[in-house]
Amino acid sequence: MDHLTADFVVSPKSEAEVVEVLRLAHHHNVPVTVRGAGTGNYGQAMPMRGGVVLHMKHLNKVRAVLPGRVIVEPGCILRDLDAATRAHSGQELRMHPSTYTTATIGGFIGGGSGGIGSCTWGVLRDLGNILRLRVVTAEAEPQVIEFTGEELHRVSHAYGTNGVITEVEVPLAPAYDWIDILVTHRDFATAVQIAGDLGHQDGILKKLISVYEAPTASAYFPRVAPHVTAEDALIGLMIAPHSMDGFLTFLHRYPGARLIFRSDATHWPKEPGPVFEYGWNHTTLRALKVDPAITYLQVLYAPGTYEAKIAEVRAAFPGELLQHLEAMRVDGKMAFAGLTLVKFTTEARLNEIVRLHEAMGSMVFNPHRYTLEEGGRQSTDPGQLAFKRQADPKGILNPGKMIAWDAPDWTYDRMYSDPGMKAAE
Repeated sequence: MDHLTADFVVSPKSEAEVVEVLRLAHHHNVPVTVRGAGTGNYGQAMPMRGGVVLHMKHLNKVRAVLPGRVIVEPGCILRDLDAATRAHSGQELRMHPSTYTTATIGGFIGGGSGGIGSCTWGVLRDLGNILRLRVVTAEAEPQVIEFTGEELHRVSHAYGTNGVITEVEVPLAPAYDWIDILVTHRDFATAVQIAGDLGHQDGILKKLISVYEAPTASAYFPRVAPHVTAEDALIGLMIAPHSMDGFLTFLHRYPGARLIFRSDATHWPKEPGPVFEYGWNHTTLRALKVDPAITYLQVLYAPGTYEAKIAEVRAAFPGELLQHLEAMRVDGKMAFAGLTLVKFTTEARLNEIVRLHEAMGSMVFNPHRYTLEEGGRQSTDPGQLAFKRQADPKGILNPGKMIAWDAPDWTYDRMYSDPGMKAAE
């Protein structure tokens, strides 16, 4: 996709300007690719057929902070949004990606699925984690539609293929001065058990539970490396201050667990920085700085079976994969997202690793695909497709990203290659 470029960029400053852009784009058959801060890494915002990139950076106002919720424009940076809600009434976002300091709220909803906070609050698709979305369609006369409830899934995590989000309403939670914690254990299976058991401790308030197989910490985290060995699995945590007594009591139940850092009491010559910036997609980014041959996969380890599945997958790829796990709730139950580090050799081997995961019953959300379906459950979302037919009758919104629109009979037996992709010059 390196050769793909837009023909021009438009940065609207109001919803009315978004409406005007989409009206003109529809009239002139111009592709429109919506872009937030560009932190997504699956090609969601790549303009595959030229046209216009609709950059939402100017729609960044916090419109209202209310008890338990905030109304905001999509171009607002997540860190800035949290700063505004904290200053207003001591509230913060329930969840955010590891790209918190640079990503936008609209981009997170349009292309994300969960992140820091998901160990307590679940994922974006869970009921109550998005309250309302305001969306502009790409019709001859664009409509402005507000979605709530089940209808939210028509446009959330849709890569901007069926409407342009112009306003977001999401829930807030009480803000805390979260304590960053690092714990080591020599046995990876025990580290997974600790993480899962902590996730089930509902009385201990936490915002992050990450697990890293050895030697991830010693090999890829330079500021942590002096304090661990190559045999140490690492657990990264964010715990609320008032839950620390409960957490320390919990940790003492696990012989061999060693608390090596807590941000309110430990001082290292080089501080590690925010623990969440070691987790989720940042883990892969840190590994890439050391070894450019590293890549990764996204795997779902389901509730009730995650310990056995993680052990099975780990045993199947000795020396080739390093487990990196993020605790999250799925339908209220503890599960893990595996953002597995892969030592890349060939594309064929990478595809084989994906197939072997699926054969073992571990679903892969493939980050090496740029379409909605292939990066998800490899099936058509009827709600999203039906709304695209209504909201984007010419198919000008982020074309090439929704297989169901372009090739409804696609069987997912190979990687989809969009025939309309703009040719390299």
